[in-house]
Amino acid sequence: MHSALAAPHYDLATWRSGIPLLASLIPMNNCSQAPQTVWTRAAADRYLASWNESGMDWDVWMAEVQLARAEFARLINASPDEIAVFSSVSEATSAVASALDFTGQRRGVVVTEAEFPTIGHVWLAQERRGATVTWARLRDGAIPRDEYDRLVDDRTAIVSVSHGYYLNGSMQDIGALATSVHAQGALLYVDGYQTLGTVPVDVRAADVDFLAAGNLKFLMGVPGIAFLYVRRQLIDTLRPTVTGWFGRANPFAFDAKTLDWSSTAARFDAGTPPVINAYIARAGMQMINTVGVPSIRAWLEVLGQRLIDGGSERGLALHGTTDMRRKTATTAFIVADSHAVEAAMRAGGVLPSARGPVIRLSPHFYNTVEDVDTALDLLAATAGES
Repeated sequence: MHSALAAPHYDLATWRSGIPLLASLIPMNNCSQAPQTVWTRAAADRYLASWNESGMDWDVWMAEVQLARAEFARLINASPDEIAVFSSVSEATSAVASALDFTGQRRGVVVTEAEFPTIGHVWLAQERRGATVTWARLRDGAIPRDEYDRLVDDRTAIVSVSHGYYLNGSMQDIGALATSVHAQGALLYVDGYQTLGTVPVDVRAADVDFLAAGNLKFLMGVPGIAFLYVRRQLIDTLRPTVTGWFGRANPFAFDAKTLDWSSTAARFDAGTPPVINAYIARAGMQMINTVGVPSIRAWLEVLGQRLIDGGSERGLALHGTTDMRRKTATTAFIVADSHAVEAAMRAGGVLPSARGPVIRLSPHFYNTVEDVDTALDLLAATAGES
């Protein structure tokens, strides 16, 4: 069903003018990497100037990390003291896993087949500590709700889910999942990498226990920084063994013999934070928060539906659901050789993203209907030649 929205509820031309890459290429690979913008470049330059002019300015740099923490909190309706800072979602997930006790009755970990591999790897590594990992199965490119009814019980410690499936954009209702998981006494961990910045997320309304995401995709940042939300009521009960000096009550006490804990989610922090990445991450998240995620989602529903309908019209084989209410704007098409198709499309001026058997076309708030049509035309031509 087509949306009646003919243009986004923000100044598309102004935002596009701040993305230099658009002069030469059409980025449709936001599920993998955001383009550089004048605002994120300026943030990186601010750090480099500070480093060059002051040599060392740790008070200013740590303040910037705190501002990035607060910007992430704003994005998901959390408080800054519920946010920890990491270099990757792998590290964040490992820290959460390390804080759980798998020696009692509750040693079950339910993971879905829709997880990005790193999440599965982290939980499988906990089997050495007593965890028992079971898998919620994919069906028609999504995880059916009855899979959780089958697997989650009074032996389950935690359920780990992706909000948006990296392969085809299929989304799960994390609020409904939290209700059913909590009814069994288990915790819910959410990987929000493929949704944050494009789909409204309210961790309080959803009542999730943990949510992690990095910044290089839809949050318009770079690799090397990620954030973890920890529900406030859980913070004091958790002692992660994946830790470091910034997880202490006072990191600058320099006391190697005392393992005390920050009273906030900063107890999940590890070593020295990625400072330049925090500068860039904050600038990217400021862009998203300024545009407004509800407005972004409304426009991406238009572009996503255009991808679904346009792919069908061009004879492309869709992977996953055709219901935009149940997916992100990432749309996947099955091709014979995804990496060859990606290379050919890049040469033709469009940046897609290859994953296994599919090519993903993943627009963001700055993309246009014309971008989508150009990408589809090129995909249809190159897929036919592969």
